[in-house]
Amino acid sequence: MIRVALVDDQEMIRAGLRLLVDDAADMTVVGEAGDGAAALAVVEAGRPDVVVMDLRMPTMDGIEATARLTGRPEPPAVLVLTTFDDDEHVFGALRAGAAGFLLKDSRPEDLLHAIRVVHDGGSLVAPAPTRRLVEQWASLDAGRRRSDVAPPSPRLPELTAREHEVLVGLARGSSNRELAEALFLSEATVKSHVSSLLMKLGLRSRVQAVVLAYEAGVVRPGDQPLPDDRA
Repeated sequence: MIRVALVDDQEMIRAGLRLLVDDAADMTVVGEAGDGAAALAVVEAGRPDVVVMDLRMPTMDGIEATARLTGRPEPPAVLVLTTFDDDEHVFGALRAGAAGFLLKDSRPEDLLHAIRVVHDGGSLVAPAPTRRLVEQWASLDAGRRRSDVAPPSPRLPELTAREHEVLVGLARGSSNRELAEALFLSEATVKSHVSSLLMKLGLRSRVQAVVLAYEAGVVRPGDQPLPDDRA
């Protein structure tokens, strides 16, 4: 069973989510919270595999709660539920370690699928929407800097040449299949490279790798996808 915690400051939304999750044969709700601070206690007590997290809440918002949860020794996967006009908060949550995001007006089956994906260690969002979101905020950040060249991450030199290629592909919006085709590798090999680069960079998800790649200047807004990238 996938153990799920629900965090939202609206009780009605939590009630609807609980009915949906508990009705799934492979999931169960192990706790609820109405703000980020309460979520920390719920996670400590219930040990969920996945936390479905709202962002705008009193006491402690979802970004801070996500950062604290993903910083735990054995963190749950955090799935952000958001509205279409909340890009700034979504980007903050992705940077903090959320596995991905889903719009609150998504279909119920999409939410259940998303919970299963992040529970299995995947990224909840499609590569192309993630890329567009990160590019938007990378462009805004660059506009606030004196130079649009971000300082390189001290961890990037630890990557092999192949791992660097995979990181570039992830940031440009490529899926594992598309990377495998573009780099003439098997999907299993691509997954191995992704796992290795995440470990070397101290990251928890593919989404965090995309954010780091833009912030460190590995790729820049407007860079073209890999030749076989159809994202």
